[in-house]
Amino acid sequence: MGRSRYVRAVHPGPAGGLDPEAPETLLECLTGVSERIGRPAVLIAMDDLSAITVSRIGPMLTDRFRIPHQPDNLPARVADKAELARLCARWDVPHPETVVPASGGEAAEAAWRLGLPVVAKWSRPWLLPAGADGLRSTMLVHTVAEARRLYERSAEAGSRLLLQRFLPAGPDTDWFFHGAFARGGRPLLAGSGRKELSWPVRTGLTAVGRWLPDPAVEEAGLRLAERLGYQGILDLDFRRDERGTFRLVDFNPRPGAQFRLFTDTAGLDVVQAMYLDLTGQRVPEPVGGPGRVFVAENYALLAAVRGRSLPRRRASGASAGASAGAGEPASGSASGPARAVAVRRPGPDRAPAGRPGRPAVGRERGRVEAAWFAGDDLMPFLAMLCAFLGRGFGKGARVLRGVPAQGRRTALAAVRAPRQRGRDQPGPAPLSRSAPPEAPASPDELVTR
Repeated sequence: MGRSRYVRAVHPGPAGGLDPEAPETLLECLTGVSERIGRPAVLIAMDDLSAITVSRIGPMLTDRFRIPHQPDNLPARVADKAELARLCARWDVPHPETVVPASGGEAAEAAWRLGLPVVAKWSRPWLLPAGADGLRSTMLVHTVAEARRLYERSAEAGSRLLLQRFLPAGPDTDWFFHGAFARGGRPLLAGSGRKELSWPVRTGLTAVGRWLPDPAVEEAGLRLAERLGYQGILDLDFRRDERGTFRLVDFNPRPGAQFRLFTDTAGLDVVQAMYLDLTGQRVPEPVGGPGRVFVAENYALLAAVRGRSLPRRRASGASAGASAGAGEPASGSASGPARAVAVRRPGPDRAPAGRPGRPAVGRERGRVEAAWFAGDDLMPFLAMLCAFLGRGFGKGARVLRGVPAQGRRTALAAVRAPRQRGRDQPGPAPLSRSAPPEAPASPDELVTR
């Protein structure tokens, strides 16, 4: 993080980490950060635990930070796997068949009825004790006895066990949706994408993703945001079943690791769009973007060597910036959380210049967004080196061909300064609000856990 050119200062988080059941420690920490900054700042949670905790103390921070309005403990509700299943059933959003057993016997029966193997999830994974042997947020269960034993550890896990029908992974099965929303679920920037490579192979985070519009994925994401009245950034993971139906498997109330994939030709991404909205500025209409590719270079190399080969890049050029994360095994999740809370200070000391977007004419080629996650997790990096020097040398060389060197950097969470159209340049009509104040941003500050 210290090597990111977008970070101006780093503030330590609460001693002992975050506890959503005791949010006062984060409140005290953020109060101190606010006093050091000296004026209101934009606060964006970068992982589920931070989003849940910030939402609980949000009303006490309104004078110090500009935070998306999320009432009724909304981040905790959508991150709760059992609550998400109920919401999908209520609003007719396709979701894998899910059972919440009330006993070990019911768990065994449900596993048999759903068809082995089944996916087992803990309803509130943020409550899992650190270092608990054999307890992971998501896992694949192969026997009814294993399902029964897992249920018997519910008290230790801190939340209910869910058993879910397993949706096999394959080509063109894993998709995701990213969006930034103003009050009432009004979209500022949103898009759907396909995970083309993942690490671990077919089960983990996005190693290579492509922005591809899909009406079913986009309609499901927009419908959920509107009916929830969601304000903020969300990341949804979908898996296509054997009948071709996209089923929602995860709802993340924060930016996903690959959020920079969804960047228009003027450089606007979901985090920048959220920043502009929270600071009262006009959010430009997105221009272009579909076809763009996101590559987590070390994970992509390893996934290409261990799995299928990386799709050939279709265009040149790149822009920098990334957000690192971690995937869930056997979950079908398309992305993982970052581990920081990013705050941005609005103020008059810097006004980044913008440029008008230029729509792509008669083509779907996109730019490549490259990221390097070795700083978060060295094991894939070391495994990549071994594979690259061994049988994967030729395949790795083909993967690296054309990937921009300037995009390779270690970053835990990077939030780029918004690119705004100049006053003398034409742009879309303003949104229905009063004239936006001038509030350009200073370099980012991060509050780490």
